[in-house]
Formats: sequence, structure tokens, C-alpha cells
Amino acid sequence: MDVIALIGRILFVFLFFGSAMGHLTQTAAMAGYAASKGVPSAKAATFGSGVLMVIGGLMLLLGVWADLGALLLVLFLLPTAFLMHNFWKETDPQAKQMEMIQFNKDLGLAGGALMFFGLYAGPGSELGLTVTGPLF
Repeated sequence: MDVIALIGRILFVFLFFGSAMGHLTQTAAMAGYAASKGVPSAKAATFGSGVLMVIGGLMLLLGVWADLGALLLVLFLLPTAFLMHNFWKETDPQAKQMEMIQFNKDLGLAGGALMFFGLYAGPGSELGLTVTGPLF
């Protein structure tokens, strides 16, 4: 089970690292989009969310307080779903559908991150292939 859990962690965080690189290397462009969605301090929020994804993703991937890393990803995903992908405000059917897909993706990933939190905060302390045990 140790190897399966490690493979699951690798596959799960892969998405966050790619997204984080965009947040950190294309901050101005992404901040413009965030500002158009009404995100306050869009540039700082864009950069900060990139840092949050890198830190949370690395913690979960490496098993360094993997439970905390999973919670950091939830802290990114839930506000992002509601602030950036508010499909209920869209009037164009195609835009509405695209935002709904992204909203549901973020909620699904938040659910997965919460499952990782539960796994590593509880019985996951028995899993191997981690650097530390859980923080919580």
C-alpha cells in the first residue's frame, strides 16, 4: 500500500505544480484575469496562490506533514472555485458550461485533498514512504 499511496500522491499533485508555474511565471497576465473576476489584490493573490500550490503540493508529494500539505491545497481550491469559476453569473451558455466544469473540478480536487488529509492525519501515519508523520 505504501507504493500505491505514493503513486496517488504523485498523480494528484502533478496538476498543482503545472498550475503553480503559470501563477509564478505569468503573474501579471493571470492577475488581470483574476481582477476581472473581482479578486481583491489580484497580483498578490495570484502569486500567493502559486506559492500555496507549490508548498502544499511538495508537502503532500514528499510526505512532509502530508496532512498539512493537503489542507493547504484545500485552502487554495475552495476560494478559487467560488471566486474564479462562478458559473452562476455567466450568461453565455458556452462560458457557463466551461466555468461549471472548472468549478466542479476544483470541488472534486478539494474533496480528494480532504481525503488525503484524513488518510495522513489518521491511519496514514502508518503508511511508509513519507519523510515525517502527520502534524495533526
